[in-house]
Amino acid sequence: MNASKKKVFVAISGGVDSSTAAAVLLELGFEVSGIFMLTCDESRFAETKARQVAETLGINMHVLDMRKEFQKVLDYFCSEYRQGRTPNPCVVCNRLIKFEKLWNFAKDNGAQYFSTGHYASVRATPDGFGLYEAPTEKDQSYALAMIDRKILPHLIFPMADYSKEQTRRLSRQFGLVASEHKESQEICFIPDDDYIAQLEKLAPDLVKNGDIVDTSGKVLGTHHGIHRYTIGQRRGLGVAMGRPYYVVHINADNNMVTLGPKEELMHKKLFATNVNWLMDPPGGPFRAKVKIRYNDKGSPAIVHIRGEQIEAEFDTDASAVTPGQLATVYIEDSSDWRLAGGAWIERWSD
Repeated sequence: MNASKKKVFVAISGGVDSSTAAAVLLELGFEVSGIFMLTCDESRFAETKARQVAETLGINMHVLDMRKEFQKVLDYFCSEYRQGRTPNPCVVCNRLIKFEKLWNFAKDNGAQYFSTGHYASVRATPDGFGLYEAPTEKDQSYALAMIDRKILPHLIFPMADYSKEQTRRLSRQFGLVASEHKESQEICFIPDDDYIAQLEKLAPDLVKNGDIVDTSGKVLGTHHGIHRYTIGQRRGLGVAMGRPYYVVHINADNNMVTLGPKEELMHKKLFATNVNWLMDPPGGPFRAKVKIRYNDKGSPAIVHIRGEQIEAEFDTDASAVTPGQLATVYIEDSSDWRLAGGAWIERWSD
Protein backbone atom coordinates (compact mmCIF):
# COMPACT_ATOMS: atom_id res chain seq x y z
CA MET A 1 0.00 0.00 0.00
CA ASN A 2 1.34 3.40 -0.98
CA ALA A 3 0.75 5.51 2.11
CA SER A 4 1.78 8.79 0.48
CA LYS A 5 -1.03 11.33 0.67
CA LYS A 6 -3.45 8.67 1.96
CA LYS A 7 -5.64 10.08 4.70
CA VAL A 8 -6.53 7.92 7.68
CA PHE A 9 -8.51 8.66 10.81
CA VAL A 10 -7.45 6.72 13.90
CA ALA A 11 -9.86 6.11 16.78
CA ILE A 12 -7.64 7.05 19.73
CA SER A 13 -8.84 6.05 23.18
CA GLY A 14 -5.78 7.32 25.02
CA GLY A 15 -4.51 3.80 25.59
CA VAL A 16 -1.26 2.31 24.33
CA ASP A 17 -2.68 0.26 21.43
CA SER A 18 -4.55 3.01 19.57
CA SER A 19 -1.88 5.60 20.36
CA THR A 20 0.87 3.42 18.93
CA ALA A 21 -1.27 2.60 15.91
CA ALA A 22 -1.48 6.31 15.11
CA ALA A 23 2.29 6.72 15.53
CA VAL A 24 3.02 3.74 13.26
CA LEU A 25 0.76 5.09 10.53
CA LEU A 26 2.49 8.48 10.75
CA GLU A 27 5.87 6.81 10.36
CA LEU A 28 4.56 4.91 7.31
CA GLY A 29 3.73 8.22 5.65
CA PHE A 30 -0.02 8.44 6.07
CA GLU A 31 -1.79 11.73 6.69
CA VAL A 32 -3.14 10.93 10.16
CA SER A 33 -5.93 12.53 12.17
CA GLY A 34 -7.15 11.34 15.55
CA ILE A 35 -10.77 10.85 16.50
CA PHE A 36 -12.15 10.33 20.00
CA MET A 37 -15.71 9.33 20.81
CA LEU A 38 -17.24 10.72 23.97
CA THR A 39 -19.66 8.01 25.04
CA CYS A 40 -20.44 9.05 28.61
CA ASP A 41 -19.33 11.45 31.33
CA GLU A 42 -16.90 8.82 32.59
CA SER A 43 -14.91 9.04 29.35
CA ARG A 44 -13.79 12.65 29.96
CA PHE A 45 -10.56 11.42 31.56
CA ALA A 46 -9.82 9.23 28.54
CA GLU A 47 -10.46 12.24 26.32
CA THR A 48 -7.70 14.14 28.12
CA LYS A 49 -5.28 11.27 27.52
CA ALA A 50 -6.26 11.06 23.85
CA ARG A 51 -5.63 14.79 23.42
CA GLN A 52 -2.19 14.37 24.99
CA VAL A 53 -1.40 11.65 22.45
CA ALA A 54 -2.48 13.86 19.56
CA GLU A 55 -0.35 16.73 20.87
CA THR A 56 2.70 14.47 21.20
CA LEU A 57 2.26 13.19 17.65
CA GLY A 58 1.39 16.61 16.22
CA ILE A 59 -1.88 15.50 14.65
CA ASN A 60 -5.38 16.94 14.66
CA MET A 61 -7.82 15.48 17.16
CA HIS A 62 -11.56 15.41 16.55
CA VAL A 63 -13.81 14.77 19.55
CA LEU A 64 -17.29 13.52 18.69
CA ASP A 65 -20.00 13.64 21.33
CA MET A 66 -21.65 10.25 20.91
CA ARG A 67 -23.52 10.19 24.20
CA LYS A 68 -26.94 10.31 22.54
CA GLU A 69 -26.06 7.55 20.06
CA PHE A 70 -24.40 5.52 22.81
CA GLN A 71 -27.71 5.32 24.64
CA LYS A 72 -28.58 2.46 22.26
CA VAL A 73 -25.64 0.50 23.66
CA LEU A 74 -26.70 1.23 27.25
CA ASP A 75 -30.29 0.21 26.50
CA TYR A 76 -29.07 -3.05 24.96
CA PHE A 77 -26.78 -3.64 27.96
CA CYS A 78 -29.64 -3.33 30.46
CA SER A 79 -32.15 -5.20 28.30
CA GLU A 80 -29.93 -8.26 28.00
CA TYR A 81 -29.50 -8.52 31.76
CA ARG A 82 -33.25 -8.17 32.23
CA GLN A 83 -33.62 -11.25 30.02
CA GLY A 84 -31.08 -13.26 32.02
CA ARG A 85 -28.47 -12.97 29.28
CA THR A 86 -24.86 -11.77 29.39
CA PRO A 87 -24.32 -8.88 26.96
CA ASN A 88 -21.22 -7.80 25.06
CA PRO A 89 -21.51 -3.99 24.77
CA CYS A 90 -18.12 -3.54 23.07
CA VAL A 91 -19.24 -5.69 20.13
CA VAL A 92 -22.43 -3.65 19.75
CA CYS A 93 -20.53 -0.38 20.06
CA ASN A 94 -18.08 -1.49 17.37
CA ARG A 95 -20.99 -2.18 15.04
CA LEU A 96 -23.15 0.87 15.73
CA ILE A 97 -20.66 3.57 16.61
CA LYS A 98 -16.94 2.99 16.21
CA PHE A 99 -17.00 1.28 12.81
CA GLU A 100 -20.10 3.12 11.59
CA LYS A 101 -20.48 6.62 13.02
CA LEU A 102 -16.75 7.29 13.35
CA TRP A 103 -15.99 5.83 9.93
CA ASN A 104 -18.75 7.91 8.34
CA PHE A 105 -17.29 11.04 9.95
CA ALA A 106 -13.82 10.12 8.71
CA LYS A 107 -15.11 9.45 5.20
CA ASP A 108 -17.04 12.73 5.14
CA ASN A 109 -13.81 14.50 6.05
CA GLY A 110 -11.83 13.07 3.16
CA ALA A 111 -10.33 9.95 4.73
CA GLN A 112 -9.78 6.85 2.62
CA TYR A 113 -9.07 4.70 5.66
CA PHE A 114 -10.09 4.17 9.26
CA SER A 115 -7.87 2.59 11.90
CA THR A 116 -7.97 1.38 15.49
CA GLY A 117 -5.54 -0.34 17.83
CA HIS A 118 -7.28 -3.71 17.55
CA TYR A 119 -5.08 -6.77 17.15
CA ALA A 120 -6.49 -8.21 13.93
CA SER A 121 -5.69 -7.90 10.24
CA VAL A 122 -7.48 -7.16 6.98
CA ARG A 123 -6.18 -8.71 3.77
CA ALA A 124 -7.13 -8.70 0.13
CA THR A 125 -8.37 -12.11 -1.04
CA PRO A 126 -9.69 -13.44 -4.37
CA ASP A 127 -13.26 -12.93 -3.06
CA GLY A 128 -12.75 -9.49 -1.55
CA PHE A 129 -11.23 -8.25 1.67
CA GLY A 130 -11.13 -10.61 4.62
CA LEU A 131 -10.72 -10.14 8.37
CA TYR A 132 -8.15 -12.42 9.97
CA GLU A 133 -7.17 -13.46 13.45
CA ALA A 134 -3.99 -11.77 14.67
CA PRO A 135 -1.05 -14.18 14.99
CA THR A 136 -0.32 -13.10 18.58
CA GLU A 137 -1.91 -14.02 21.88
CA LYS A 138 -3.57 -10.59 21.96
CA ASP A 139 -5.92 -11.33 19.04
CA GLN A 140 -9.07 -9.17 19.20
CA SER A 141 -10.85 -10.23 16.03
CA TYR A 142 -13.71 -11.63 18.13
CA ALA A 143 -14.87 -8.11 19.01
CA LEU A 144 -15.05 -7.16 15.31
CA ALA A 145 -17.26 -9.98 14.07
CA MET A 146 -20.43 -7.89 13.82
CA ILE A 147 -19.07 -4.92 11.86
CA ASP A 148 -20.37 -4.22 8.36
CA ARG A 149 -18.49 -6.19 5.72
CA LYS A 150 -18.51 -3.17 3.40
CA ILE A 151 -16.05 -1.30 5.62
CA LEU A 152 -13.29 -3.95 5.37
CA PRO A 153 -11.48 -2.39 2.35
CA HIS A 154 -11.09 0.82 4.35
CA LEU A 155 -9.68 -0.65 7.57
CA ILE A 156 -6.06 -0.70 8.69
CA PHE A 157 -4.92 -2.47 11.86
CA PRO A 158 -1.23 -1.55 12.31
CA MET A 159 -0.77 -3.58 15.52
CA ALA A 160 -1.82 -6.92 14.01
CA ASP A 161 1.61 -8.57 14.17
CA TYR A 162 2.80 -7.12 17.47
CA SER A 163 2.70 -8.65 20.91
CA LYS A 164 1.57 -6.44 23.79
CA GLU A 165 5.12 -6.04 25.05
CA GLN A 166 6.36 -5.14 21.58
CA THR A 167 3.62 -2.51 21.39
CA ARG A 168 4.70 -1.02 24.71
CA ARG A 169 8.33 -0.88 23.61
CA LEU A 170 7.33 0.78 20.36
CA SER A 171 5.17 3.26 22.26
CA ARG A 172 8.15 4.23 24.43
CA GLN A 173 10.26 4.77 21.32
CA PHE A 174 7.64 7.19 20.04
CA GLY A 175 7.67 9.02 23.39
CA LEU A 176 4.03 8.31 24.14
CA VAL A 177 2.91 8.63 27.75
CA ALA A 178 0.35 5.93 27.02
CA SER A 179 3.17 3.37 27.16
CA GLU A 180 3.23 3.71 30.94
CA HIS A 181 -0.51 3.39 31.44
CA LYS A 182 -1.67 0.20 33.07
CA GLU A 183 -3.72 -1.83 30.61
CA SER A 184 -7.41 -1.48 31.35
CA GLN A 185 -9.93 -4.27 30.97
CA GLU A 186 -12.76 -1.92 31.88
CA ILE A 187 -15.77 -1.12 29.74
CA CYS A 188 -15.70 2.62 28.99
CA PHE A 189 -18.95 3.44 30.81
CA ILE A 190 -18.19 1.34 33.90
CA PRO A 191 -15.84 3.19 36.27
CA ASP A 192 -13.56 1.09 38.49
CA ASP A 193 -14.75 -2.04 36.65
CA ASP A 194 -17.76 -2.24 39.00
CA TYR A 195 -20.37 -3.29 36.48
CA ILE A 196 -22.90 -4.30 39.14
CA ALA A 197 -23.00 -0.84 40.70
CA GLN A 198 -23.28 0.85 37.30
CA LEU A 199 -25.93 -1.58 36.10
CA GLU A 200 -28.02 -1.03 39.23
CA LYS A 201 -27.72 2.71 38.65
CA LEU A 202 -28.87 2.36 35.04
CA ALA A 203 -31.57 -0.26 35.75
CA PRO A 204 -32.59 -0.27 39.43
CA ASP A 205 -35.49 -2.59 38.59
CA LEU A 206 -32.97 -5.44 38.34
CA VAL A 207 -32.41 -5.41 42.09
CA LYS A 208 -34.84 -8.00 43.39
CA ASN A 209 -34.39 -11.13 45.46
CA GLY A 210 -34.95 -14.59 44.03
CA ASP A 211 -34.11 -18.24 44.59
CA ILE A 212 -30.81 -19.97 43.93
CA VAL A 213 -31.59 -23.62 43.18
CA ASP A 214 -29.89 -26.77 41.96
CA THR A 215 -31.00 -28.60 38.84
CA SER A 216 -33.47 -30.71 40.86
CA GLY A 217 -35.21 -27.52 41.99
CA LYS A 218 -33.94 -27.62 45.58
CA VAL A 219 -33.58 -24.12 47.00
CA LEU A 220 -29.97 -23.47 48.02
CA GLY A 221 -30.15 -19.80 48.89
CA THR A 222 -31.25 -16.32 47.87
CA HIS A 223 -29.79 -13.97 45.27
CA HIS A 224 -30.19 -10.19 45.06
CA GLY A 225 -30.58 -9.90 41.29
CA ILE A 226 -29.93 -12.17 38.31
CA HIS A 227 -27.66 -9.49 36.83
CA ARG A 228 -25.04 -10.51 39.40
CA TYR A 229 -24.55 -13.88 37.71
CA THR A 230 -23.33 -15.28 34.42
CA ILE A 231 -23.14 -18.80 33.02
CA GLY A 232 -20.04 -20.60 34.25
CA GLN A 233 -19.56 -18.37 37.29
CA ARG A 234 -18.09 -20.14 40.28
CA ARG A 235 -17.16 -17.44 42.79
CA GLY A 236 -19.48 -15.13 44.67
CA LEU A 237 -22.49 -17.44 44.42
CA GLY A 238 -23.66 -16.80 47.95
CA VAL A 239 -24.03 -20.48 48.85
CA ALA A 240 -21.60 -23.06 50.26
CA MET A 241 -21.56 -26.51 48.68
CA GLY A 242 -19.48 -29.58 49.38
CA ARG A 243 -18.02 -29.47 45.87
CA PRO A 244 -17.45 -26.78 43.22
CA TYR A 245 -20.75 -25.57 41.78
CA TYR A 246 -21.27 -23.22 38.86
CA VAL A 247 -24.07 -21.14 37.40
CA VAL A 248 -25.60 -23.38 34.74
CA HIS A 249 -28.82 -21.51 33.96
CA ILE A 250 -30.42 -18.10 34.54
CA ASN A 251 -34.20 -17.83 34.21
CA ALA A 252 -35.45 -14.26 34.03
CA ASP A 253 -39.12 -15.30 33.92
CA ASN A 254 -39.04 -16.76 37.41
CA ASN A 255 -36.05 -14.72 38.64
CA MET A 256 -34.11 -17.90 39.40
CA VAL A 257 -30.42 -18.84 39.23
CA THR A 258 -29.58 -22.54 38.85
CA LEU A 259 -26.31 -24.06 40.03
CA GLY A 260 -24.76 -27.37 39.12
CA PRO A 261 -21.48 -29.28 38.91
CA LYS A 262 -19.05 -28.63 36.06
CA GLU A 263 -20.37 -31.47 33.91
CA GLU A 264 -23.70 -29.64 33.66
CA LEU A 265 -21.90 -26.77 31.94
CA MET A 266 -20.74 -28.96 29.07
CA HIS A 267 -22.79 -28.94 25.86
CA LYS A 268 -22.48 -30.39 22.38
CA LYS A 269 -24.24 -27.71 20.34
CA LEU A 270 -25.08 -24.05 20.31
CA PHE A 271 -27.64 -22.09 18.32
CA ALA A 272 -26.95 -18.46 17.47
CA THR A 273 -29.06 -15.84 15.69
CA ASN A 274 -28.74 -12.65 13.62
CA VAL A 275 -25.64 -13.92 11.89
CA ASN A 276 -23.34 -11.32 10.34
CA TRP A 277 -21.15 -12.64 7.52
CA LEU A 278 -17.79 -11.04 6.74
CA MET A 279 -17.35 -13.23 3.67
CA ASP A 280 -19.61 -15.22 1.38
CA PRO A 281 -20.82 -18.10 3.55
CA PRO A 282 -20.26 -21.69 2.42
CA GLY A 283 -23.15 -23.38 0.67
CA GLY A 284 -23.51 -26.19 3.18
CA PRO A 285 -22.15 -27.48 6.50
CA PHE A 286 -18.49 -26.65 7.00
CA ARG A 287 -15.60 -27.23 9.38
CA ALA A 288 -14.64 -24.24 11.48
CA LYS A 289 -13.09 -22.98 14.66
CA VAL A 290 -15.73 -21.42 16.90
CA LYS A 291 -15.11 -19.02 19.77
CA ILE A 292 -17.85 -18.48 22.35
CA ARG A 293 -16.32 -15.67 24.41
CA TYR A 294 -13.74 -12.93 24.07
CA ASN A 295 -10.79 -14.81 25.57
CA ASP A 296 -11.71 -18.19 24.08
CA LYS A 297 -9.00 -19.85 21.97
CA GLY A 298 -11.65 -21.55 19.86
CA SER A 299 -12.87 -25.12 19.42
CA PRO A 300 -13.28 -27.26 16.27
CA ALA A 301 -16.87 -27.68 15.17
CA ILE A 302 -19.17 -28.33 12.24
CA VAL A 303 -21.26 -25.26 11.43
CA HIS A 304 -24.69 -25.49 9.82
CA ILE A 305 -26.36 -22.41 8.34
CA ARG A 306 -30.07 -22.10 9.11
CA GLY A 307 -31.13 -18.91 7.36
CA GLU A 308 -30.24 -16.06 9.72
CA GLN A 309 -29.10 -18.56 12.33
CA ILE A 310 -26.17 -20.91 12.74
CA GLU A 311 -25.84 -24.17 14.58
CA ALA A 312 -22.38 -25.23 15.77
CA GLU A 313 -21.77 -28.86 16.73
CA PHE A 314 -18.51 -29.17 18.64
CA ASP A 315 -16.08 -32.06 18.30
CA THR A 316 -15.74 -31.99 22.09
CA ASP A 317 -18.37 -30.56 24.44
CA ALA A 318 -17.96 -26.81 25.01
CA SER A 319 -18.01 -25.31 28.49
CA ALA A 320 -20.29 -22.49 29.61
CA VAL A 321 -22.17 -21.68 26.41
CA THR A 322 -23.65 -18.32 27.41
CA PRO A 323 -26.80 -16.79 25.88
CA GLY A 324 -26.14 -13.18 24.91
CA GLN A 325 -22.50 -13.72 24.11
CA LEU A 326 -21.13 -13.85 20.58
CA ALA A 327 -20.22 -17.02 18.71
CA THR A 328 -17.54 -16.26 16.12
CA VAL A 329 -16.76 -18.61 13.25
CA TYR A 330 -13.30 -18.94 11.70
CA ILE A 331 -12.37 -20.81 8.53
CA GLU A 332 -8.82 -22.03 8.03
CA ASP A 333 -7.06 -20.23 5.17
CA SER A 334 -3.63 -21.78 4.57
CA SER A 335 -2.07 -21.52 8.03
CA ASP A 336 -4.24 -18.60 9.13
CA TRP A 337 -7.78 -18.23 10.43
CA ARG A 338 -10.23 -16.03 8.55
CA LEU A 339 -13.18 -14.66 10.49
CA ALA A 340 -16.23 -15.77 8.51
CA GLY A 341 -18.76 -14.09 10.77
CA GLY A 342 -20.50 -14.00 14.09
CA ALA A 343 -23.94 -14.52 15.65
CA TRP A 344 -25.54 -14.04 19.06
CA ILE A 345 -25.82 -17.18 21.17
CA GLU A 346 -29.44 -18.03 21.95
CA ARG A 347 -29.24 -21.46 23.53
CA TRP A 348 -27.31 -24.66 23.89
CA SER A 349 -28.25 -28.26 23.26
CA ASP A 350 -26.83 -31.69 24.07
